Amino acid sequence: MDLKDIESTSQEQGRLHQKLWEMTQTWQPDSVIPSASDLSRARASLPKSLTENGAGFENTTQHILNDLVPAFNRSSISPNYYGFITGGITPAALFADNLVSAYDQNVQVHMTEHSISTDVEHNALGLLADLLRLDRSQWHNGTFTTGATGSNIQGIACGREFVLRAAAKKKGISIDSVGEYGLFELIHAAGLSGVQVLTTLPHSSLTKAAGILGIGRANVKSVCRDDHYLQFDMEKVEAELARSDKASIIAVSCGEVNTGHFATSTLSEMENLRRLCDKYGAWIHVDGAFGIFGRVLEGPEFSTISKGCEGMELADSIAGDGHKLLNVPYDCGFFLCRHAGEANNVFQNANAAYLNGAQSGGPSIPSPLNIGMENSRRFRALPAYASLVAYGRTGYRQMLERQIRLARMLTEWLYDHPKYTALPKLDNKEALLDQTYISVLFSAKDEELNSNLPKRINETSKMFVSGSAWQGRPACRIAISNWRVVEDRDFAVVTAVLDGVAGGRS
Repeated sequence: MDLKDIESTSQEQGRLHQKLWEMTQTWQPDSVIPSASDLSRARASLPKSLTENGAGFENTTQHILNDLVPAFNRSSISPNYYGFITGGITPAALFADNLVSAYDQNVQVHMTEHSISTDVEHNALGLLADLLRLDRSQWHNGTFTTGATGSNIQGIACGREFVLRAAAKKKGISIDSVGEYGLFELIHAAGLSGVQVLTTLPHSSLTKAAGILGIGRANVKSVCRDDHYLQFDMEKVEAELARSDKASIIAVSCGEVNTGHFATSTLSEMENLRRLCDKYGAWIHVDGAFGIFGRVLEGPEFSTISKGCEGMELADSIAGDGHKLLNVPYDCGFFLCRHAGEANNVFQNANAAYLNGAQSGGPSIPSPLNIGMENSRRFRALPAYASLVAYGRTGYRQMLERQIRLARMLTEWLYDHPKYTALPKLDNKEALLDQTYISVLFSAKDEELNSNLPKRINETSKMFVSGSAWQGRPACRIAISNWRVVEDRDFAVVTAVLDGVAGGRS
């Protein structure tokens, strides 16, 4: 490719970026997911092998726009895509993400004379702490990850480091780092049989983290009350923490994935967990993928949600998901830790001279490769930074309020519908509405319809839901997380589809 080709391609890229911007600012309510013909045509267009000379920039862009794009779902650009808590992409985040690709910063080493990218990332973490009402003096530590799964792995890894070091100390053994000396050696030295994660109805990524980190999926244990599927039984918690053969991590579900409900409902519950963990040398990790954003809410209308987020500042680590309620692109999660040096104990990069990157003044910012899993990654902090700067706490609070109000409107409609059941089943409608966050879980009363309810809903292409299960029975989940939500408009779309699928209300 010569200079003339490069200049021509750069001009075409500018026009293409404008077209892409226009495409993502509109959506078609009747096509939330692609048609079968769109999918078939796209698959048929995929090349069978690599050509010798290539198709060229123009032909390739036309192939992608005309053949492939129609076969993508509208998960981020439609407010009626309710699967997987995908969220959307705010205009500020979309602008910034284009710059991320254009400038392709490798955010790995903090070098003050090399790039400002690590400064921006560090600043974005501080803005996140502000948004979530976390004291910067304690919580301005962490990193951006691929998503909540990566962040949960970070949190459980730091917890493993902390609790094993504490257990060894009880035996009179001083160990600087599990990451340095190894999991099995330290377990043996501390006289333990292993590490356990105590939780209630955890997200699958917590169990995945336990498997990856050598804790074991079987050592993720439920300590919920017998009369409640999600809340902690403090007697069970203390009994497990008191075990002499196990080191323990407490994992708090700040927003359960099906219902959106919270594992704690008062500040005093978190205070009790903190007291027990301090007594027995345990670590508290919060899986706050989307629930943690409830901390932006104010006023009595959302008091139940606010109480579910109370006391999260007492935890040791928090995992969050940017591509959910922060409404920034995949891939983006964040990990915050109350202990500044703990992540470095786990993720410290072994001596590679070319990665040391001397600092030449400015704030003390850790190199991301020493506090996270990746040595190489894209500048995923910039869209988060742009969106936080653009919209502030008020913008995000208003966005979340619209989402919750729509969820509550739908929950009330389903509760009164003769052919649907709003879940979890509660005799008191007002109590269910007060607990409703952004997730609406429901099932059809007719068994035959319920067995393929998600398929029937999604076949309309007017909205998309996730299939789930509740108490051994199939269920559907509507997860409302897109910044484009307009309550009355979207309520009309959803109720019309659900009425149509059920054959009306009679």
